Amino acid sequence: MEKIRRTKIVDLLKRTDYGSKVNVKGWVRTKRGSKTVNFIALNDGSTIKNVQIVADEEKFSETLKQITTGACINVNGVLVESPGAGQSVEVQAEDIEIYGTCPQDYPMQKKGQSFEYMRQYAHLRLRTNTFGAVLRIRHNMAIAIHKFFHDKGFFYFHSPIITASDCEGAGEMFQVTTKNLYDLKKDENGKIIYDDDFFGKMTSLTVSGQLEGELGATSLGQIYTFGPTFRAENSNTPRHLAEFWMIEPEVAFIDMDELMDLEEEFIKYCVKWALDNCQDDLEFLNKMIDKTLLERLQSVISTDFVRLSYTEGIKILEQAVADGHKFEFPVSWGMDLASEHERYLVEEHFKKPVILNDYPKEIKAFYMKQNEDGKTVQGTDVLFPQIGEIIGGSIREADYDKLMQRINELNIPMKDMWWYLDTRKYGSCPHGGFGLGFERLILFVTGMQNIRDVIPFPRTPKTAEF
Repeated sequence: MEKIRRTKIVDLLKRTDYGSKVNVKGWVRTKRGSKTVNFIALNDGSTIKNVQIVADEEKFSETLKQITTGACINVNGVLVESPGAGQSVEVQAEDIEIYGTCPQDYPMQKKGQSFEYMRQYAHLRLRTNTFGAVLRIRHNMAIAIHKFFHDKGFFYFHSPIITASDCEGAGEMFQVTTKNLYDLKKDENGKIIYDDDFFGKMTSLTVSGQLEGELGATSLGQIYTFGPTFRAENSNTPRHLAEFWMIEPEVAFIDMDELMDLEEEFIKYCVKWALDNCQDDLEFLNKMIDKTLLERLQSVISTDFVRLSYTEGIKILEQAVADGHKFEFPVSWGMDLASEHERYLVEEHFKKPVILNDYPKEIKAFYMKQNEDGKTVQGTDVLFPQIGEIIGGSIREADYDKLMQRINELNIPMKDMWWYLDTRKYGSCPHGGFGLGFERLILFVTGMQNIRDVIPFPRTPKTAEF
């Protein structure tokens, strides 16, 4: 029998050359039938949509008995116009080969399983419609990010994953070592001696590519990093992962207004890309996960973001409390805003995204540029509906003495940071940038409720399966 080249289902559904011999391969979503004919919904991951395989009961009776939800099959047949609603073509089967049967204990068989249940089977949940949609959108967002920055003349800059510096100063880092943990050498003070370790010093997985990104910006002008980052904080929330991806552009000669322009333009570009390129998947998620998803995505790209100082934001929140609004956490100037405060500003007060700026220096990182008032720094956070903070950025402190003063105030160990200070010593320049947690973006674009459900294999406290 002449071999027919396989057609991906995404391409097959666009064809109109009825009567052609075609080959499709994929996994069975459903099978239903009568005494004379069976209908198999087949999906190969290339699209949310299935192709219907029409199989004659008499011709394929023995084969059809083995075909259940989840089975993998190879079908040769004829492309015909479909009389059914929802698809324009179907395949009249002439030959069916079973690649892999799927017994009744297949965990993804039933409909309407909870996402919590599915996390136990993260290796199999990828085959469901929802996760197929999420992961295709995730791919598209990665493409959009690279395209946005490339078209703007940014350079993709690879910052190290293993590092000896703690960018955020929070100390919540995963250590990297080749030492035998059962037999650690220690000095007389009980401190671990790292002389015989691989790098000869204590090293960790990176929490951010920003500090190295700043080095790139002071040579290439404008760069972006896009890679995995790691936080060893014991946060069991729907918004935190221990391993996640970050996008961190860094730009020389940028000021605060230009930085906020870049943040807004970037996120609108990504959302528009999703609307333009992921229509089928978004429509599915809009129907099954969040009925306001498409409307919300559309509203983000068609509205100007509000720009608001932290101080003004606090005044609005204090007024809300005075008017009887109940927050779990109290509101006062100098506090770090909780997610409920951010969402109040975005969802209830302004009803649009907000870029909050000029934060109190005490609640922000050491590298942010101080304002003339001595109390605030040029930090910017983009706040989104349903998510809260989606982007955090700032203009960086370019003055060596001011930066050193802040480092000393916070007792940041600088023995491993001499190279960072060199950027302020040798030809210092004004510069700034921001960080976007990739999974937070995917959460927003998909309407999913838990960050563990927008990455294939989530890493969270006590969870490192698969």
